[in-house]
Amino acid sequence: MTIFQLRDFMYHNILPFQLELAAGQVISLSGPSGSGKTMLLRALCDLDPHLGELRLEEDLCQDTPPHLWRRQVGFLAAETSWWFPTVGEHFSNCDLTRLAELGFSEATLGWDIHRLSAGEKQRLGLLRLLQNQPRILLLDEPTTNLDSVNQQRVEQLLTNWCQREQGAIIWVTHDCVQRRRIADVHFDIVDNQIQEVRL
Repeated sequence: MTIFQLRDFMYHNILPFQLELAAGQVISLSGPSGSGKTMLLRALCDLDPHLGELRLEEDLCQDTPPHLWRRQVGFLAAETSWWFPTVGEHFSNCDLTRLAELGFSEATLGWDIHRLSAGEKQRLGLLRLLQNQPRILLLDEPTTNLDSVNQQRVEQLLTNWCQREQGAIIWVTHDCVQRRRIADVHFDIVDNQIQEVRL
């Protein structure tokens, strides 16, 4: 079942393209630095200007208030932002099971933000995003700062999320081995065009 659809979608200097995501599907995306990967994710969650039709199930982006769209189409930036002093203040309802799956204990909720490593911020940022119960996840290199154990934890959590929630993911990664593990389809941005590439 198609849950996310782009028709004649265009942003920045990327040529118009079509794309569909099915429930439970993971699409990986790569491209040279500056090719527009992050801008694409930002456009898909309606943070940056775009043209064409963008639809989540029956809802058109242009007819949906931006804050409601972004709850359903969740964007995880490569560097997450934090605005309260402690981890727990960023969660209205932290899923302790998922917290443990990402290698944290409940005590983590009391940690000061300034003591977090880049990798801890990435994992906790993902958990914070999931509390909104999105339908689509847009992930900008979510495992870049992680060691192999925590990379595996994140991949497993997201695989489980896709299967259980029947959501879909667009995952920016430059890791060829990772994309073969996690993706059903791979796209590359080349010369202002988005092209499907064999995994």
